[in-house]
Amino acid sequence: MGDVQVQLPGFRFHPTEEELLDFYLKNMITGNKLCLDVIHFLNIYLHDPWDLPAMANVGEREWYFFVPRDKKHGSGGRPNRTTQKGFWKATGSDRKIHSLSHPKRLIGLRKTLVFYQGRAPRGCKTDWVMNEYRLPDTSHFPNKDAIVLCKIYRKATPLKVLEQRASLCESSSSSMPTTFEPKTEQVEETVEMAAVAKVNLPELQLPMNTGWSQDLFWPQLNSPWLQCFTPLTISNILSASLD
Repeated sequence: MGDVQVQLPGFRFHPTEEELLDFYLKNMITGNKLCLDVIHFLNIYLHDPWDLPAMANVGEREWYFFVPRDKKHGSGGRPNRTTQKGFWKATGSDRKIHSLSHPKRLIGLRKTLVFYQGRAPRGCKTDWVMNEYRLPDTSHFPNKDAIVLCKIYRKATPLKVLEQRASLCESSSSSMPTTFEPKTEQVEETVEMAAVAKVNLPELQLPMNTGWSQDLFWPQLNSPWLQCFTPLTISNILSASLD
């Protein structure tokens, strides 16, 4: 079938690991075709991971494929997971998947792989991840090793990487020069303004001190309203107050 998402609006494909192994992969190996071609059969190793989402029948953040196992010659029967621009590298050992309804029943194995650009044993690690599901070795299906089910997705950027990027931005901004160097025109204008502001003000002319004003009693009485009287008037007022 073609694009399932167009023909079934609102359809979302988020199967559990038990559904992937015990239903989809098992039916594919036994030849029981489903009414809907939800998972596409594709040799993903002929393509790089960033090209796979466009080739999947369904998927928004995770893309599923039935993949034939192409084994290398003379390498212990290991599958060939090399692409044109890189290779898929396994991380750790396979994890056993048990049935949720019957925890003692082994239904399959999951292998996690990460895509590296370049050629082994060297390469640049990417954020593309693959979960490869296969039936257990105890299965009695004759073609159990011929086909696996792969889920491809892109790992989210870790918080540590985001913090490192933020730290780099802060360090680059703090390294910018903070000293201000005025232009020549601004310096000349400042000097000119200072020269204008530096004006010789006339010295404050204090009134001549007379003999009667030398007494300590006068400064205490000196106020603006007394300045309108003459010294003779002040003398008369003081004499009257003494009488």
